Amino acid sequence: MIETIEKQTGAAFRLNKGDKLKVIDPQGEQVSDMVLFSAEDKREKLSSGKTLDFENTILITKGHHLWSNRSHKMMALLEDTNGRNDFLLAPCSPETFQIIYNNHEYHPSCFENLYTNLAEFSIEPDDIPTAFNIFMNVQFAPDGTLSVDPPLSKAGDYVLLEAKMDLIVGLTACSAEQSNNYSFKPIQYEIIPAER
Repeated sequence: MIETIEKQTGAAFRLNKGDKLKVIDPQGEQVSDMVLFSAEDKREKLSSGKTLDFENTILITKGHHLWSNRSHKMMALLEDTNGRNDFLLAPCSPETFQIIYNNHEYHPSCFENLYTNLAEFSIEPDDIPTAFNIFMNVQFAPDGTLSVDPPLSKAGDYVLLEAKMDLIVGLTACSAEQSNNYSFKPIQYEIIPAER
């Protein structure tokens, strides 16, 4: 069954080893931040640094794995119809909007949507790692300057991932204007149980 994460919100759920997770951009140009924790020991979590190190690329897509801070494979990327994701930038937070957007009013953020939904699994704000930013289009100039460009994803693009261990997953429909071409939309996901 396909579940919908409404714009600027999030969800959290468990995956068993071997389950597949399909993350879908139903309307196009919408980023989804994903964080992972081992269900057996939540101190083991998704690691951007380990993933970029072991996969030897900053462009994580089909054929790559997402790795934990303990150097274990957490997920395999089986399919990726868009092919552009980011693993450099942290989830947008209240400070993101103050520092980058000069917005000091309340603004929904992926950081808040992750930790509030993951609270039921006793995961606290300080536990949230750098997210795997599905569909996010971060470009980098020869001098190292980063730019956040509109997502390249079209309506119906998806990534299909397979859990390599029992997991707790946090997933958002990203709230940052730059990341989503200044328009907010939902994200959908489907859990495909492993054949037992």
